[in-house]
Amino acid sequence: MHNTAINVQNRVLSVVRSVLQQNAISADVHPESRLVDIGLSSMGMVELMLKVEAEFDLILPQFEITPENFRSVKAMERMILNQLGSGSG
Repeated sequence: MHNTAINVQNRVLSVVRSVLQQNAISADVHPESRLVDIGLSSMGMVELMLKVEAEFDLILPQFEITPENFRSVKAMERMILNQLGSGSG
């Protein structure tokens, strides 16, 4: 895996763990973990989206804010790498 992707994945994992902790959810999170399955609510997802934007200094385009893109750390990683690579945001 490329260093940038590893860095993005680690940062996303950190943000996800922070949101889970703030929502009193204790879970072992892996890149493929389905966040809804480990207990993240829709409000938690909104919080996660905002924290991801802040962490990566991005404004996600509306079309990227989908359940599929926030399904797992891996899905968010792909979306973020795409945004960083496209120079948008």
